[in-house]
Amino acid sequence: MDGLSSRLVEEAGFPMVFLAGYPCASTHGLPDTGYIAMQEMCDKIQETVRQVKVPVMADGDTGYGSPMNVRRTVECYALAGAAGIMIEDQTWPKRCGHTKGKAVVSRGEAYARIQAAVDARNDGLDIFVLARTDSLILGWDEALTRAKEFRRIGVDAVFVEALPDRESMQRAVKEIGIPTFANIIEGGMTENLSAKDLAELGMCAVAYPWRLVAAKVKGIRDALESLKESMTVGAPPEILGYKEVCEAVGFNKYWDMEDRYKYKEDNLVTPISEETNGVNGH
Repeated sequence: MDGLSSRLVEEAGFPMVFLAGYPCASTHGLPDTGYIAMQEMCDKIQETVRQVKVPVMADGDTGYGSPMNVRRTVECYALAGAAGIMIEDQTWPKRCGHTKGKAVVSRGEAYARIQAAVDARNDGLDIFVLARTDSLILGWDEALTRAKEFRRIGVDAVFVEALPDRESMQRAVKEIGIPTFANIIEGGMTENLSAKDLAELGMCAVAYPWRLVAAKVKGIRDALESLKESMTVGAPPEILGYKEVCEAVGFNKYWDMEDRYKYKEDNLVTPISEETNGVNGH
């Protein structure tokens, strides 16, 4: 995700922007495997909140260190403008929850992370805390035990990563007992469902973090392929009109604002001489 794609999300009518780790890492040409640091995410948050008016939820990964680091991460995200933060219980380096090789920390470390995040919020920060667990890899009982403890600690919502199907989602909503998020990776471990279907199952919100990355990869590849094909047969085909692209990247808004500050050079200020200003002691 970047400022432009976030603005397009808002323009499309979505009620919030989610700066997930996978798309943020992809803007650097990197996989979601722990390469992105806290300050880079804070930069993304600031880039995004300058462009949109809807709330911005940001992925805080594991909090980038000890529980004290988690606390600082929550503070920094809030000061950067994030309306919400997600903290998870994976080991570091963390990775996309639908890819191979992930592992989780002990219950004790997971609970300490979430306690630190909640404490930071409770000390006066206006930020929503979403607790994520990837512990379904250890079985259903482990995932529900952690989710329920996150609820007791006082998070605003819980996210159990990689729930496989409708039945597991419905069960999670019922047993966790507080707002529960869904995450859909097309072709991933979770059944591909619509927001309407998920709402009927009791989910409070859903992220589709894979979709814009896939669209970007496909769009750029298609554009480059058509450019290559045109090299020997004529001008490259137009993808979008010039005016439409200018509108999308913000030229029209800039020009309208620029007009507000136009002025005429017909009222120049004449410097006051030292004599008339009385600096010679007269």
